[in-house]
Amino acid sequence: MRISAYLAVTLAVMVLAAKPLPAAAEGEGATPGTPDWQSCVGLSSAPAERVRACSAVIDAKTETGPKLAAVYCNRGHGLTEQRRLDAALADLNEAVKLDPTYACAHNNRGRVYAFLRDFDRAIADYDEAIRLNPKMALAYNNRGDARVGKADANGAMSDFSTAIKLDPQLAIAYGNRGFLYYRLHDFPHAIADYTMEIKLAPDPLAYINRGNAYRDSEQLDRAAADYGEVTKIAPTDARGWRNRGLIRLFQGDNKAALADYDKALQYDPSDAYSWNNRAQAKLRLGDKQGAISDLKKALEVQPDLQAVRERLQKLGVNL
Repeated sequence: MRISAYLAVTLAVMVLAAKPLPAAAEGEGATPGTPDWQSCVGLSSAPAERVRACSAVIDAKTETGPKLAAVYCNRGHGLTEQRRLDAALADLNEAVKLDPTYACAHNNRGRVYAFLRDFDRAIADYDEAIRLNPKMALAYNNRGDARVGKADANGAMSDFSTAIKLDPQLAIAYGNRGFLYYRLHDFPHAIADYTMEIKLAPDPLAYINRGNAYRDSEQLDRAAADYGEVTKIAPTDARGWRNRGLIRLFQGDNKAALADYDKALQYDPSDAYSWNNRAQAKLRLGDKQGAISDLKKALEVQPDLQAVRERLQKLGVNL
């Protein structure tokens, strides 16, 4: 399928960064029964609450050894989610120091290194996590992520597949393997993995990624349906509207494309491609002045779009 030089899609790029679950398990003693302990180690705690609660446990100075390592590990996880990476690394170093046999601390520290794009250190930590706990599916998934960062597609594919074998319910591993298949232009396998991810944990990005695979394999109706799901479950997420708008432009449904780009720009007016693509819909519908206005807005947002400049010149606009 050829894409017009004047049409552009903002592809949803799946960030191949795993989301490690909190590492600690409830232990013995007085502190584990307190609300702060529960918030520190609880699976549903938001990052800010996790950081606050774990800090309270640390400040109480009632825990030592493996229990304290678990608290530092969980606070490090919360700090990582907040992208406070230096503080997270300090906490996870402390967790490893307190308990070098704590696999989840190595896994979570590897994730920080991955965010810092230090993939060699990330892989070394994931290797250690796997050595300590060979059944830790998330560590395999995360190591696959780091191997993607090092352009090791074969190693990454092996790790994602092992993660899925160890934990068939690990949705992110299907998503990551699907994205790798997508990058390799193996669209049928990508679609199969995204479908499993959606079954396990439906979210906007999973639908967008499967929609992209359908689009690039010229299954446009299915692509539009997936982008449409995004507009339903996340109506303020511009990605669903603008990706479906592009499909509608491909299919020649210019009025529907215009409506989708109206929504996309309502929720994300900073996307130059949406301005450009809405201009194309307006041109097809005979609204030359509206198209010129949108093309000028696209250049205002992103001045280096040469194709937009050329289009304006063809429409008689001197820049």
